[in-house]
Amino acid sequence: MTQGSFSLDRIDRAILHELQSDARLSNTALSARVNLSESACLRRVRNLEGLGLIQGYVGIVDQSMAGYPDNVFVQITLASQQRDDLAAFEAAVTGLPEVMECYLMSGDSDYLLRVIVEDARDYERIHSNHLTRLPGVDRVHSSFALRTVIRRTEVPIR
Repeated sequence: MTQGSFSLDRIDRAILHELQSDARLSNTALSARVNLSESACLRRVRNLEGLGLIQGYVGIVDQSMAGYPDNVFVQITLASQQRDDLAAFEAAVTGLPEVMECYLMSGDSDYLLRVIVEDARDYERIHSNHLTRLPGVDRVHSSFALRTVIRRTEVPIR
C-alpha cells in the first residue's frame, strides 16, 4: 500500500499498530512483537519517524480526572472568509488551551472546535471572554456532548 510517496509493508503496519497501542514499548519488546531483530526494528521506527508518519509520542491524560469532564462542540462562523481573516482566527484560537481540536469546515459554519470544560459555568467564561472575542467571529453555536460513545487514538493503517 502506498501512503503518499512511500510504501508500508506488513511489518511497518505492525510497528505502527503496536506503538499506537503502547508508545512506551522498548525497542526490544517491539522487535519481539513484530518478529524483527532489534537493529532492524529500530531502523524501521526511525524511518517511520523520518517520513513524518510517526509525529511524536504522548501520554493520554484522562480529561475528567484532570478537571475537564465535559466536551463542547462549537461551530464558529466568521464575518469574512478572506485568507487573512482565516489566518488571524487560526492564530488566535491556537492560544486557547481548552480548545483541543479545531477544524476548518465546509458547510454552514467555518470552524468546528472541541472545547473541554469543567461545567456550564466554565464554558460560559470561555465563551464570553475568549470565543466571541476571537478575530472575525460573527456567530458561535455550541452543543454540549452528553456522553462519549467512542474515542479512538489509534489511526487505522491500511
